[in-house]
Amino acid sequence: MGRGRGKDRTGMRRIALLLASALAAWGAGPFEFRQQSPASLAITENGKPVLVYNHGMILKDGVDAKFRRSSYIHPIYAPDGTVVTDDFPKDHLHHRGACWSWPIVKFEGKTYDVWAVQGMHQKFVRWIARKAGAQTAVLSMENGWFVEDRKAVKEVVELTVHPAAGGKREIGLQLTLEAVDSPVELAGREVKGYGGFGVRFAPRTETVLRTDAGTEAKDTDMVPHPWAELEANFAGHRAGLRVEDVASNPKFPNGWCLRHYGYVAVNYPGLESITLVKGKPLRLNYRMTVFSQQ
Repeated sequence: MGRGRGKDRTGMRRIALLLASALAAWGAGPFEFRQQSPASLAITENGKPVLVYNHGMILKDGVDAKFRRSSYIHPIYAPDGTVVTDDFPKDHLHHRGACWSWPIVKFEGKTYDVWAVQGMHQKFVRWIARKAGAQTAVLSMENGWFVEDRKAVKEVVELTVHPAAGGKREIGLQLTLEAVDSPVELAGREVKGYGGFGVRFAPRTETVLRTDAGTEAKDTDMVPHPWAELEANFAGHRAGLRVEDVASNPKFPNGWCLRHYGYVAVNYPGLESITLVKGKPLRLNYRMTVFSQQ
């Protein structure tokens, strides 16, 4: 009888350890993952919203179904809770929070526009990791670029979220792209060169655009910078977000698409083109720092 009770206690301890491990993986610390909807996964810190990753196909009520899209981040919250990103803005319905997309994608003799959600679409394939630790939350997933059911590109995204401190929060983004079989050619938009990783900002007033060169009074295209940021009043709260082009990226420092209407993006590869091939993944790294006034 005593030995049986000992085995029961051992079994209960094992179950408790497994449960603790599972809770840690899903966010038993300051960070948590929460399924906000069937199409969207939220990350919170101490119960406060940080960001939402949209893995399902998203469409806003009243918007043409041709703009349905997935695989992007929105909303992004400043540490004080201010939402700094926008989705489906009326002036550019294809703009979507923080996203990575290209307007010229050539595949098997045809040209598609992932940027404007035309012909080729980013779609979720599987989760790779959801790790909520004391110092960071890591979310990674595999997506694909599809022409109907034909997968052209394997896309792996890894987000690393750091705790808020001093009115700032850092979010790392690593993007890995690889052709599935046939080569895929990428390029920015003709003349202006835009395409790559960018952020569309929420409605606001008193907008200020800055780079390493100082305050940018005019919109610019393809001017190289290591970073750019937008700061403004969002619904009465002063906040903003900086995007950094990490030095390990090809062609660093890259040119940028800077728009006072609310868009900041790193142009890669810009006016030139690159070709994705099977077995040779392209890795790009970016850093976002979202901030608010204390």
